Amino acid sequence: MAEEAGVEVRLVDVWDVETIADLYRAGGWWNEKWNPASLGALIAGSFAFAVAIDPATGKAVGMGRVISDGVSDAYIQDLVVRPEYRGRGVGTMILSALLDYCNSAGVAWVALVAEPGTEAFYTALGFRRMEGHIPMRWYPKDW
Repeated sequence: MAEEAGVEVRLVDVWDVETIADLYRAGGWWNEKWNPASLGALIAGSFAFAVAIDPATGKAVGMGRVISDGVSDAYIQDLVVRPEYRGRGVGTMILSALLDYCNSAGVAWVALVAEPGTEAFYTALGFRRMEGHIPMRWYPKDW
């Protein structure tokens, strides 16, 4: 558990799925056709899932997760902080908690796909471009 900037970060196995859906909305990543109930499996199936909580309100103000086999590679996914809490170090706290967890598990190869405009945030925390690599995503024909 980490605490600074008036926020506490916890690694969790379960969390209120409607709250997590709201955080996905804050990141602009939520599709209203999705069922929030599926988020319980997403949280439980993550290698690590971090939630930033404002102790004054008890509400989640940010989140992030790691997907990994727990042995070799890991990927940071879904790092988001509510707009009104940005610029206060909350994202750094979440990412640091996730990286500490990976490191303690012996998983040192950690990657992510940064959104445009966020590169400086990640490079300040030790991430670098993977020159010669191109992130790709599979798009099924029926999607």
